[in-house]
Formats: sequence, C-alpha cells, structure tokens
Amino acid sequence: MRKEFLGGNEAVAQAALDAGLEFYAGYPITPSSEIMHYLARELPRRGGMFIQSEDELAAINMVVGAALAGAKAMTATSGPGFSLMQEGLGYAVMVEAPIVIVDVMRAGPGTGQATKAAQGDVMQARWGRHGDQYVVTLAPSSPQEAYDLTIEAFRIAWGLRVPTVVLTDEFIGHGREVVEMPDKVEPIKPGWAGREGPPFGSADPRIPPPLPPLGEGFNLLVTGSTHDEWGYRDVHSFETHFKLVQRLKDKVMLNASKLFKYEYFGDDAAEVVVVAYGSVSRPAKTAVRRLREDGVKAGLLRLITLWPLDDGVIRSYLSDARVVVVPELNLGQLVYDVERLSGGDALVAPLNKVGGGIPIYAGEVVSLVKKLLGGG
Repeated sequence: MRKEFLGGNEAVAQAALDAGLEFYAGYPITPSSEIMHYLARELPRRGGMFIQSEDELAAINMVVGAALAGAKAMTATSGPGFSLMQEGLGYAVMVEAPIVIVDVMRAGPGTGQATKAAQGDVMQARWGRHGDQYVVTLAPSSPQEAYDLTIEAFRIAWGLRVPTVVLTDEFIGHGREVVEMPDKVEPIKPGWAGREGPPFGSADPRIPPPLPPLGEGFNLLVTGSTHDEWGYRDVHSFETHFKLVQRLKDKVMLNASKLFKYEYFGDDAAEVVVVAYGSVSRPAKTAVRRLREDGVKAGLLRLITLWPLDDGVIRSYLSDARVVVVPELNLGQLVYDVERLSGGDALVAPLNKVGGGIPIYAGEVVSLVKKLLGGG
C-alpha cells in the first residue's frame, strides 16, 4: 500500500492509470483540467496514447472508437463540456462502448461560474441523452473515493459494456488529502471474455454480449441506428428496436442490486434521515453527529451510486423517518427520487444552495432539522 497527498483530480488520473488506461482524449476545462495535465505527462510514459482534442465532441467520439478497438478509454470534463458530450454518450450506449467519463461539476447553466463547485449535473448524467438509455453514475465524496470509484468505474464499464460516469465537483477535484492506493490493482478483465455469439445480443440481459476487437478479422458492423444482434441496421421494425432498447435497459437495471453502493451512518429506525451524496455528504455527516448528541434519532444515507438506484434499500432507510432532509448544491435534483421513495409518510425537505463556491454547512442542516421537528 502506498500513500500520496493528492488532489481529487490527480487521484482520478492516477486511478485511471492503475486501472490500465490506454487511451485518453479530452479538452481542457475548469475545474477538471488537472486530470488532463497529469495524464498528458504520465500516460505516454506507460505506453498509452493521450490526445488533446479540438473540442469535447471530438473527445467523446475518439474515446468511443478507442474502446471499440479494445482499449481502456476515458475522458474528463466539466458541465459545459459534459453537455457537448451527450450525443456521443448516447451513441456509446447504443453501441455498448465500455467508456469512463469523469465530470467535475461546477456552477451552471451556460458558462456559469467556472471555478465554483456545484452539483447541477445529476439529472444530466442520468437523462442527458434522448431516447431510452441507461448509464451507471458514481459520486465520490473525497479524493480517496475519487481514486477508488474511478477504478470501480472501469470495472463496471468493462464488466457490462456500459458507459460509466464519475461525478465529482470542484471541492473534491481541488481538495487535497492523503490517498491510500494499492501497490498493484487487480487487472480488469472484460465481462465478455471467452464468450461467443452475436456482438449485440445476449440470451441473459444481465450479461454483456462479446465485443470482437476491431481490426482482428471480425467483420463487425457498428451503428448508432437501430440494429439487430449482429449489428445490421433495421430502422423500421418495432420488434428489433424494442428488443434492443429493452436489453440495454435490463443490462443496467437488472444488475441494480450489485451496482448500487451506499453508506449508512447513525441510528437504526431514525426519525430524521439526511440523504446526501458527493462533497455535501461530509458536512451532512457532521450534522447527523450533532443531532445525535442532542438526542435526536438521526441517520445519514449517503448515496455512492446515483444511478441505478436500489429503490428497496432506500425505502428501508426512509420507512421510519418523520423528517427527511436532502441537501444539494443545486436547486433540487435528487430530492425528486427521495420524495418518490419516501412513500409520502415523511416530510421531505430540500436544502439547496448554489453559486459562489459556498458549501452547505453542517449547522444549516442541523437548524433546518430542528425547525422541522418544531424545536427551533
């Protein structure tokens, strides 16, 4: 085990290298640029290829092509760049390219505040593309988790042939902490290794179809249009399209219980539950400690996986709550899922703040909870 004092962006870059990254394409954008700087220096030294593309549209398409050719491929960006990547990301879903996308969130919309942290890209990560499509989204809360979850993103992408998003933010990307890293990461093997059959079909939708590497003799057809299990376009058939998109959905959703990661801290059967993710979960945890010291039965449900959600797990932690608080550095995005899963019995209250790089403080969470409980 080795330890280094790293920023979150550096931790992401080092994790990608340790996971076996072979190809990176990206365009510099605050506050994610340190990922590019690190990989521009280190990836070529390890035999990989680094490209600064002309824009984010080119970057995402280069990454998709590299992944289909058999390379472990990644890009990183921030909100405006992530918006530009959505078309390419939708194409990656359709052709089942195992890519990793890191989005270091900042305040938007538009150019917004380029150097200020926010959490406004949650909905974009989940639903930013047109059509029925599903990607996996992970949300680290620290530089340590930025390292750990970037490696996990490669395992998921290559395990299921599904694009996987890592959502950090400026606080995490530029925050510096001691990061523990293994001396050697267990090699990431493709989930389709040794499998035979059509490259876009699987009898068990939980298991990805094989991905024949381009250029190795297999006449692989790749198209973002509706296609059958061998890749042939079929832009008229209801049956072909429905079968395809249902399988793409099932590949993620039928694996939800395995993909969904979370942490619970606090009292069992809590009357107050704080649901948070990413950097906001850290002051939220402090708030729960303070509430418990004041005699309130409280708990923190920290979502590490933002999509897919395991509805049953979340409902189980909300079932006894009188009050549920959802602090977010946006105007309210995850809160809609919490309202849906609370069953209507609890009072669900958002706590929103965005702009200026001002965090949500533990005291603000405590004050809101006590107000909702009628004690302040």
